[in-house]
Amino acid sequence: MGRTFTRLFARVFTRRAKRAAQPVSESEEVLFGGRLRYDTGWSQHERAFLELSLWAMVRRLPGLVGGTVRLAWAADRRALLVVGGCEVGQGVVQAAGLVVTNEVLRALFAGGDTQERLKDALPALVVAAVLAVLNALLASGSTAGTGRLEPKVERVATERYLERAARVELAAIEDAEFHRLLDSAQYGATSARHMIGACVAVVNGLFAFAAAAGVLTVLHPVLLPLLALIALPRSWGALRVSRRRYASMQTWIEHVRAARLLGQLLIDDTAAQEVRVHGVGSYLLGHFRAMSEASEAEQTRLADGKAATELTAATLSGAATLATYGALAGLLLTGGMQLSVAGTAVLAIRTGSASLAALVTHVNRLYEEALFVADLEKLIVEAEQYAIPSGGAGLPAVPAEIRFEKVSFTYPGRATPALDGVSLSIPAGTVVALVGENGSGKSTLAKLLAGLYAPDSGRITWDGVDAATADRDQLFGRVALVSQDFQRWPFTAGTNIAIGRPEAPAGDGGRLDGAAAYAGADAITDTLPRGLRTLLARQFHGGVELSGGQWQRFGIARARYRDAPLLICDEPTSALDPRAELETFDRIRGLAGDGQTVVLITHRLSSVRDADIIYVLHEGRLVEYGSHHELLEQAQGRYRELFEMQAARYAASSPSLRPNS
Repeated sequence: MGRTFTRLFARVFTRRAKRAAQPVSESEEVLFGGRLRYDTGWSQHERAFLELSLWAMVRRLPGLVGGTVRLAWAADRRALLVVGGCEVGQGVVQAAGLVVTNEVLRALFAGGDTQERLKDALPALVVAAVLAVLNALLASGSTAGTGRLEPKVERVATERYLERAARVELAAIEDAEFHRLLDSAQYGATSARHMIGACVAVVNGLFAFAAAAGVLTVLHPVLLPLLALIALPRSWGALRVSRRRYASMQTWIEHVRAARLLGQLLIDDTAAQEVRVHGVGSYLLGHFRAMSEASEAEQTRLADGKAATELTAATLSGAATLATYGALAGLLLTGGMQLSVAGTAVLAIRTGSASLAALVTHVNRLYEEALFVADLEKLIVEAEQYAIPSGGAGLPAVPAEIRFEKVSFTYPGRATPALDGVSLSIPAGTVVALVGENGSGKSTLAKLLAGLYAPDSGRITWDGVDAATADRDQLFGRVALVSQDFQRWPFTAGTNIAIGRPEAPAGDGGRLDGAAAYAGADAITDTLPRGLRTLLARQFHGGVELSGGQWQRFGIARARYRDAPLLICDEPTSALDPRAELETFDRIRGLAGDGQTVVLITHRLSSVRDADIIYVLHEGRLVEYGSHHELLEQAQGRYRELFEMQAARYAASSPSLRPNS
């Protein structure tokens, strides 16, 4: 019978929760073409908990606890030792408390006068009180140590994540699989913090269960199986309810996310205009209501299932409790156990079964959090493979010439090369323009020049030094970037400029003011409530938002503040009005007179007329180069064709305008 009972519970424990199939709602079909499924790193774990058996979780428990201990050891060894000592102490105190309770009950149930029995029980009662106080002190010490450990563990884990993420190659950031890992691993630091509390709860539960089991074994050999008999149903109930709750979440999580997306679109500032003018608001609200009602119906159905599970668990637990107490009654009636021992056994059984049920829940939580911590560990390993190498050959402070020698580059996952055998020269102190249609390879060439990509073949040399073998930090230090999608930092106006060279001495107001004036950003800061100290982030109190053209002036000021020998400008004036655009191009061209090399990428060919060299790219190849006048002299040249197409647009709107060659 015992074997049959064990096999029954083994099947129950290893049974996995199933997620009910959910029909796709009409709104999901209309809006998303089917159920919306997020393709992110964390989404891969959403069913992992449901696929794990209890026995597998038990096998992995030592590894989970060990990993948590290692993180805590790296964060604060002293706090870890305090927590460990307090948890061991609590286990010992709880075991001693049950033994002392047995002595109290033995004295109280002994024969004789009541006063004498109380007197005999008094020493044990005093010891029990002292143990209770000691247990409270140990619990308090564990809580304080855990509270000290958790934020430190989160900080250490976050620093490990951010340090690795900030030092990987750009190609890794743009790789879909690695980026999904980045998405998932970012939750690892928070999960590492949560694992501290979960691990402490698991250890506490183990010690409490061990204490109860040890005392029961000493009291009577048959009591330990009785503890298992009453504990297993309660543990099964805790695990089953936990999994049912998790399965419930999994059943409707995609649906809820889709409905939440509709709510976000209704308040999104970029969609606000069409929401109002096109009447999109009521349309989205209707679908939001329909999807929410579908979720409510699904949650109601699953709540009924949860109630049935809890009822089954309570029935099993009640039956097991009845059987246990029946066995105790039998021992008492046959003289196999004293009444005082039976009272202690009841307390130990209740304590042990409750500890085991709680232990199952905490192990569940520990495992769920460990999934994301494992992603963090995986990221740290993979980030080393993608890491920007440290050290390398030195580069000249101001290179006389940068050369591309038969450089080719293909983006991962694409068959057609973005650059194909490109050779060109960028002399110091010149303005070099890269022109061509979309997809011609201009921006890719700029990223290779800045050291963000490495060529698949060919070389990029700085005064003969191959950039592939150069110290990358030195290469980055010699480059300034201005692009149409430059970062709009949610910091003050002054920091948005000074962040162009973070290592520059703080408080260099003259340099900051000069950079702002050069880009025309000083006229903007004069209108801001706190000048350069104004926060440029509307989502924070007191923050303001700038227009696209104003932001672009700050981007140019940032590049000026950086004061690097090579300035790469990728569509730097796309958001500026015509007058500001002409002024900005004049400023950019003036930089070459100060010895700075400027590489200019733009679709507006009228802006590159004064460039020293114009390189024309087409489908990843260099097809023409020369000055503006030299390229216009080529009757069948691509540059002349593009230039005349743009000039014709102006001539068509005003017959008096003619292309000026």
